[in-house]
Amino acid sequence: MCHQCQRNDKGRVVSCYRCKKRRYCIPCLTKWYPGQLEEDIQRACPVCRGNCNCKACLRGDGVMKASTNKTCNADKMRYLHYLLSMVLPVLKQIHYEQCLEQDAEIRIQGGATKKLKVPRAKLNIEEGLYCDNCNTSIVDYHRSCPNCSYDLCVTCCRELRECCLPGGGEADSAQQRLTARTYFESRGNLPKNLKVSRGKPGWELEAHSEENSIFGPLHLPPDWKTNNNGSIPCPPKEFGGCGSHLLALKCIFKINWIGKLEKSAEEIASSCKFPEASKVSRPCTSCFKLDFHVKSGLSHNALRRTAYREGDSDNFLYCPTAQDIKGGGLEHFQKHWLRGEPVIVRNALDGSSGLSWEPMVMWRAVRDSGGKFKADTKTVKAIDCLDWCEVDINIHHFFKGYLEGRMHKNDWPEMLKLKDWPPSNFFEELLPRHGAEFISALPFQEYTHPECALLNLASKIPDHYLKPDLGPKTYIAYGTREELGRGDSVTKLHCDMSDAVNVLTHTADVKFPIWQQDKIEKMRESFRSLDLKELFGDSKKVCDTVRVEDSGKSANKVESEAEASNISGSDSITNDNSPSPEDVELPNEIQSKVTGDTTDFMEDDLHDMNSVKSDSLRKYEGHGNDWKEIGTMKSKVVENISHKEENTDAMIGGAIWDIFRRQDVPKLQCYLRKHCKEFRHINGLPIDSIIHPIHDQTFFLNAEHKKKLKEEFSVEPWTFQQHLGEAVLIPAGCPHQVRNLKSCIKVALDFVSPENVQECIRLTEEFRLLPKNHKAKEDKLEVKKMILYAASSAVREIRKLTLDPKGANLGVENPNLTDLVSQNLEKMNKRKREHDS
Repeated sequence: MCHQCQRNDKGRVVSCYRCKKRRYCIPCLTKWYPGQLEEDIQRACPVCRGNCNCKACLRGDGVMKASTNKTCNADKMRYLHYLLSMVLPVLKQIHYEQCLEQDAEIRIQGGATKKLKVPRAKLNIEEGLYCDNCNTSIVDYHRSCPNCSYDLCVTCCRELRECCLPGGGEADSAQQRLTARTYFESRGNLPKNLKVSRGKPGWELEAHSEENSIFGPLHLPPDWKTNNNGSIPCPPKEFGGCGSHLLALKCIFKINWIGKLEKSAEEIASSCKFPEASKVSRPCTSCFKLDFHVKSGLSHNALRRTAYREGDSDNFLYCPTAQDIKGGGLEHFQKHWLRGEPVIVRNALDGSSGLSWEPMVMWRAVRDSGGKFKADTKTVKAIDCLDWCEVDINIHHFFKGYLEGRMHKNDWPEMLKLKDWPPSNFFEELLPRHGAEFISALPFQEYTHPECALLNLASKIPDHYLKPDLGPKTYIAYGTREELGRGDSVTKLHCDMSDAVNVLTHTADVKFPIWQQDKIEKMRESFRSLDLKELFGDSKKVCDTVRVEDSGKSANKVESEAEASNISGSDSITNDNSPSPEDVELPNEIQSKVTGDTTDFMEDDLHDMNSVKSDSLRKYEGHGNDWKEIGTMKSKVVENISHKEENTDAMIGGAIWDIFRRQDVPKLQCYLRKHCKEFRHINGLPIDSIIHPIHDQTFFLNAEHKKKLKEEFSVEPWTFQQHLGEAVLIPAGCPHQVRNLKSCIKVALDFVSPENVQECIRLTEEFRLLPKNHKAKEDKLEVKKMILYAASSAVREIRKLTLDPKGANLGVENPNLTDLVSQNLEKMNKRKREHDS
């Protein structure tokens, strides 16, 4: 009996020589394990290898735990000291802000010199506390109304005393115009001078509710201001308060706990010697050995050329293999990570068990998980990339389109994308085997492991406290090699608040038949003319522009293809100009008999879209010699071309990434504001209102816009292809966009590295200034609180390592130990010697 299907009527089976128990039938091996040979199954079956994807194994309790590399005590000490040295500036800033609020409270109480007593807030550890004005997470000190529990963070308190508008109200005017369109349209009362966007961006629709409405005054009420002594009254009812009491100072942690933590952290980190900030901007010294490759324009195996900026040393990205970094590539990684550069790790999945990431395997695992999730597995919400509106689709139909392709009624390719399926907060519950497989494949686990990474601040949050949702999360979307111009399967330009690692776990190459390609090209031309008409308005100017663009089209195409080839190196997208079977010139008398698409002969019965043969094909199926001649000629052409396409397909990645440098963000924003009307978003309508060019997530720069960006602002992103099994690590604060070249399943995980905590703080403040109903407004990361937990954990762990007699082998003269720690260690060693004697 076959272990996979539990049947014995499917013919020949392959037995496992290792366990001598299990057998797999040939149909199951072909369907569920296409990458494994019969000899491999004989040596060790999927159960022995730990990657069996049958129903019983997928839902079994024997889930492999993601393995973690054990770190020696000396490395632990080094990592923890490194972490403290990086977070110490932010820790000092948090303590300084609290001292300012303490001074303000002393003045409110009449300047008494007695010890200040701050009551602790009654807070459920499973709940987060957010400022009711700016929606930012409250770290410790805050002011709260004793009557209505209105909470105000210390930053808003300081801005209010400085007569500033707290919470970023300056952006509300743009947000008001955007939400007003949806508001008036829903009521059928649209002002004549107001243009309407018919889309459903989601966060705009929140303004429909009265409690979220921002159609009132754009500024805080004039009567909400601080008193002469610095005390702050509760705001009026229309702004969430009661207006009748003063806000009282409260804290979450014990009084002066942060001050004591800062002192301990500074004491421990004072003897650390780590790279100076001035040296971070210099090129990586570890890459100097590969300098001759850089100068000659050739990419070394560990470097990948991703840009052609003149006079810059960061045109190459660090691109090791998973095997390379096992021998100690962490320090090399840190040199690039400190500079804010992305890192690409090849063959990340090679060290995993080989569990299948086929979409139907994942769907079956979720479907068979049982419980309350069973109903959620039938119908899912997807985003149609043509109009960016949500559609409901059967999950089986979605995955069928993922493998075979879908099209709209007008034959335009339908690009759908699922985001965060299954929900990331249930990912490891619904897909436990895949969760363990993903975590085991993560590179640089000292940073990326979600639970025990020494250099991941997110892993330091106590288990009993509310943790942010950092993943793993899946991104499943269709893709196409050609850039359509409209409806491309893209992740639009955005900037994550934290660091992230993204692994491409599965791809499927869907090719359009020749007849559809011709139709797509005609529609692209009409879209292009429409875009020019909307931009310029004058039909004569449109014609002149089209003629000018067409005259240089061939030269520009050659230039852009050469540039793409250079940027991607061996990963470049090759436009194969080899003739397709339909383009081969056959004799007229034969050619006239052939209609339809030759792919109809080769498609499997499961392919619904083009499985039915045309009438003309049926007609000539029985025409003897003529038909045999056509079939022979066609098959030879297909055989020759398919061999070339296989080689080309192996070079094509699953997705193409554009990641921008942090220092280029101001220029990037200027470009997007200048050219915003050339972009489209909801319902394919031009963008006519911007709140924040990056955080709105409404822009995607195609090849033409990237070229103009470089010409006008000298800004060029790192551009590269992500291949199957590659992991991309993106630093916080680097705007990026992605376009799928194939149907892709990517799994991503957020983490917070010590090097980028200050960038996370900057982004938190940037998000804080967004309007109330903006989708990026909420401080989901709570990075300041994360820093406190990480610093406290590091101090506690260092003390434990140095005071424990087992840690005596660290050595008293270790340069990473402070004088105090060294003294304590010497005392412990002395006691041990006395005890032994």
